Order: sequence, then structure tokens, then C-alpha cells
Amino acid sequence: MRTAHGAWTEREGVLVRLANAAGAVGFGEAAVIPWFGTETVDEAEAACRELGDRVEAEHLAAVPVELPGVRNALAAALADLAREPEAEADGARRKFLPVAALLPAGRGAPAAVRAKEELGFRIFKWKVGVGDVAEELPLLDEVCAALPSGAKLRLDANGAWDRRKAERWLERCADRPVEFVEQPVATDARGADDVLRGLAADFPTPIALDESIAGEGDIERWVGEGWRGVYVVKPSLLGNVERALARLAEAKAAVVFSSALETAVGAKAALRAAFHWPGEPRALGFGVWPLFADARFDGPFAAPFVRWEDVERLDAEAVWNALS
Repeated sequence: MRTAHGAWTEREGVLVRLANAAGAVGFGEAAVIPWFGTETVDEAEAACRELGDRVEAEHLAAVPVELPGVRNALAAALADLAREPEAEADGARRKFLPVAALLPAGRGAPAAVRAKEELGFRIFKWKVGVGDVAEELPLLDEVCAALPSGAKLRLDANGAWDRRKAERWLERCADRPVEFVEQPVATDARGADDVLRGLAADFPTPIALDESIAGEGDIERWVGEGWRGVYVVKPSLLGNVERALARLAEAKAAVVFSSALETAVGAKAALRAAFHWPGEPRALGFGVWPLFADARFDGPFAAPFVRWEDVERLDAEAVWNALS
């Protein structure tokens, strides 16, 4: 996977398996991404070992907020143990959700659009900020020309640009079928929040926050400031998914659920959250699979729609056994 952060060839994380006295099991995944604001995989593993062989619901509250991956994994596993499948299915807001097709960075994007179009995709996500602006920006017209009628394009810069580069892209996007530009500037850039607000105010193409909402505190801050752009939410990276999503729902925020390149274990929990979202359904950023060398680790195969049945069919036990 090539992004503005470089080539990503391996995925590290921690899987959690809980079993109760009745023999039921529940799974969770600490799909950590340290540069995104989570703990490291070593910190996640150490925290799990410190819990010992027995985990109760109250242990979750004792896990520090600095360990969102572990909090997420334990909460998902405990919820999995308590889940009643029929009630869960009845609680799902929809039976299927649209999915955005992930395009490769660089010159392969236009051809990939045409291939994905044949599969039925109508929303496309292009990773930009990987190469020089002078090389990438001219490709935008080629990508847009390859789009089927009525389709939309999402641009994901992963914080690769400074303000001037972002302005050049947004000027070009203004009269093109671009749904939004995701994280145009890095969170650690000087005055990043002010730059994002300024870009949102100065250009008609919406801005989406991704790395800027790495945790619950970030979501609370941006909601409190009245951000009217898009929130790209990776449930696998949130320590308390239920609380964060409740806050976004209360604010009637525009939310796009996105993958953190987790295994099927984390994908199952994240997609369940997307299916229970009460707001407007937007195309999911989960068109990433097949991804792993071992297909057992993959979530639902990238298709224009993902069904509730596809999510429930994911076999967390198979992933656990493959790694054991």
C-alpha cells in the first residue's frame, strides 16, 4: 500500500480472544497505527499481558486513554461475548451499504477507474500526495475523464501538502466531480487547524478530517468548534467507539466510515458500527481488500456494496487460528 507516508508492506497489531465459562468466545483487534496517534504494537501487547488471564468489564475502564487500540480490542471482544445475533441484525439500520473503490497512487489510477467501473463502483478514492504536485495534478483530469457518468471522486492526501499545494489542488477541484479532499495538510504542520479551517472557508470542495481526528478528544474538539466538513472515522482507532459516534450523531455530522487496514477481526467490529450509524449513509472507505498475503485475514472483498450478511460471515476464529 503506497500513501504519502511511504510504502506499507506489513501490518502489525494485537488480537484479543476472550472466552467465558459457558464456552462462548469474543474477539477484538488493537489495529494500532502509532503515526496516527495510537500506541505502538509493543505497548499494546504489554498492556494486554498486564491484564493477566482474566478480564472483566471493569478492567476496560482502567485501561489508560493513551492505549486506544487496547481499549477498542477489549470493548469489541466483550461486546462480541454479549452479542445476541438476532437482536444485532434487527438493530442494523440498513441491510447493505455502498463502498468506495480505492485507486492506486500515480499513473495507474485512470485505468483502475475503468476496471472498477466494470464491477459497478460509482464512488472512487484516489491516494494523492505520493508524488510531486507537478506530476500528480495533471493526472486529475485524466482520472475525472475516466469516471462514469454521475460518479464522484475522493482525494486522500494523508497530510502531504502545505497550504500552497493544497490551494492548487482545491482550485483545480472546484469545477470537477470531487466529493471531498481528505486531510490536505498534516496535523503537525504549523497552524494546521487554522489552515484546514481556512481551506474549508475559501474553496467550495469540502474538506474531510482524517488524521486530525485520531482520538475521541479530537472529535469532541472539532464538533465543539462547529466543523461542517466531513469526518472520516476509523472505528478501529477509537478507544470508545460508542461514545465518539454518539457525539457525532448528536451533532448531525457528515461521517464516512473508513478502514484502518485491519484484519477481518477489526473489520467486523468497525463495519458493525457503520451499519448501526443513524446518520446519512455515505460510501464506506472499506474497499481495501484483498490486502493480505493470507486471504483469511481479509475483510469483505472489495465490491460496490457490502451486505450485513457479509460482515457477519467474517470468521474471527479463523484469523486467530491462522496466527496461532
